[in-house]
Amino acid sequence: MHPDDAAFLGAEPSPIAHSGLTGPGRSAALVSRAGTVAWLCWPRFDSPACFAALLGAADQGAWRIAPDGPAAPARRCYRGDTLLLEARFSTPDGEVGVTDAMPTGTAQPALVRLVEGRAGAVAMRTVLAPRFGYGAQTPDVSRLEDGSGIRATVDAAGVVLRAPVPLEVTEGTVSARFTVRAGEVCAFVLSDAPDGAVPSAFDPRAAVAETGRWWEDWAARCAYRGRDEAAVRRSLLTLKALVHRPTGGIVAAPTTSLPEALGGVRNWDYRFCWLRDSCLTLLALMQAGYVEEAQAWRAWLHRSLAGRPDRMRIMYGLGGERELTERQADWLPGYLGARPVRLGNAAHDQLQLDVFGEVGMALHDLRAAEAGNSPDGWDTERGLVEHLEEIWQLPDEGIWEVRGGRRRFTLSAVMAWAALDRTIRSAERFGLPAPLDRWRAVRTAIHAEVCREGFDTEKNCFVQSFGSRALDAGTLLIPQVGFLPADDPRVRGTVAAIERELLVDGFVLRYDTAAATDGLPQGEGSFLACSFWLADAYAMQGRAREARALFDRLLALRNDLGLLSEEVDPISLRLLGNFPQGFSHAALLGTAFRLT
Repeated sequence: MHPDDAAFLGAEPSPIAHSGLTGPGRSAALVSRAGTVAWLCWPRFDSPACFAALLGAADQGAWRIAPDGPAAPARRCYRGDTLLLEARFSTPDGEVGVTDAMPTGTAQPALVRLVEGRAGAVAMRTVLAPRFGYGAQTPDVSRLEDGSGIRATVDAAGVVLRAPVPLEVTEGTVSARFTVRAGEVCAFVLSDAPDGAVPSAFDPRAAVAETGRWWEDWAARCAYRGRDEAAVRRSLLTLKALVHRPTGGIVAAPTTSLPEALGGVRNWDYRFCWLRDSCLTLLALMQAGYVEEAQAWRAWLHRSLAGRPDRMRIMYGLGGERELTERQADWLPGYLGARPVRLGNAAHDQLQLDVFGEVGMALHDLRAAEAGNSPDGWDTERGLVEHLEEIWQLPDEGIWEVRGGRRRFTLSAVMAWAALDRTIRSAERFGLPAPLDRWRAVRTAIHAEVCREGFDTEKNCFVQSFGSRALDAGTLLIPQVGFLPADDPRVRGTVAAIERELLVDGFVLRYDTAAATDGLPQGEGSFLACSFWLADAYAMQGRAREARALFDRLLALRNDLGLLSEEVDPISLRLLGNFPQGFSHAALLGTAFRLT
């Protein structure tokens, strides 16, 4: 790459919070405030990235469109209730807007970038550097026969760029300088082009307008009305963007290996379908009035289980893939040097008993939303509980996917109880066939064991695992799932203990990584979902003022577009972890509904 092009693209990735998301429900792109697309995987969320500069530098792949000269920092927003991302650049010569959109209706995934003159005449520049295989492969670049753009290919991977301006090609990089005047629109269209194909051209402005209407129509069905409506709608739209429309699977986040501590090793690939995260997303969507996503996910789950509930995994690929082998991308330097960069996730074959609870809760709420009109899936739900009856006393890796050995995690047992509880409720309410006496006995046994083995009488709180004295913010879910009421002295004691030991400047740690045996070096940020759970606990205990104050502090952590990552550094307030994170937005929605 020419040094001038590399300098224009930037030497290192911008802060995580500077990213904006756009996507069509099949894949996603992250765009920085500087106008750089630094992350793009297609045709699926988990496909190899063709832009991976987010995990390294410009030569790992990026695409920037911005003024060719001094410009004020871009002002950004989403166009209404959509994922059309608008940036406005002001220069001494005028003002220009760049709208980024991934159309919902194209045959091949595409990224449209509309450059619109708002005032004056602004000199612009674009540099496109596709690097396939997560930045490992520089493509061959050739011009399209009709002269409308270029094609970049490596093996079976490829992209096609159609542009309204002359393009220069140097060392696998495409660039152009052009001027846009007030009232003019220059449309750049980058399309996925596998196997040497050249996708059909389409009207980019019409496609963007149609995509905007699609998002607006979906958002208009939101049932929430209240003080936090803007935040709720943006979180709902973000969760919707993580739903893979062709299959119904839901990814935890569209990125991999964004670190939970700067320079750290807790860097994970989240572009897969965790059952836990998916169910929390669906519970939030259903609470807002969206049922179709849950129905599509239930069908996805049935396909993924393939008739074997006793072989349920904690996570799958978008198509129900079971093998998600973890490997390291040694050629990538990592986000600001945070290594290793991981592709795939070794947690896919862990035992995490809590997922039975989240699945049971989501399926119960879906059945209630359908008013019990359909017996769909009852055999699967029953099979899951019957398998859980056999394994609920086994040690597991827990909700936080520890890599330091299995234990009897308290929250795992609590969520096993929730699985029994919700499935029993469904059977009772809708007259479904079930061995209710046996299930009730198991539910009672789990409850008794948790209260006996998971509670530390000296500290007056529930602990992370049986026999441990360490705390775990996951126990904040105990009143939420109905295991004990929020005003139970044991719950109050647990909240107080978490306030004493896991709060850093008012934000909640998952657990103390310095004291935990989780198989990893210590150090991470505060976990945003856990901080929302503390706000929930405050609200459920009648501490409304504290709940609102914490919720407002958490809302203030969102970036300028209303997006949240997984964690935050509680001192610098810098967002950390994969971005945007469905878990965080689902927790935000739960608290917003509770406060309303």
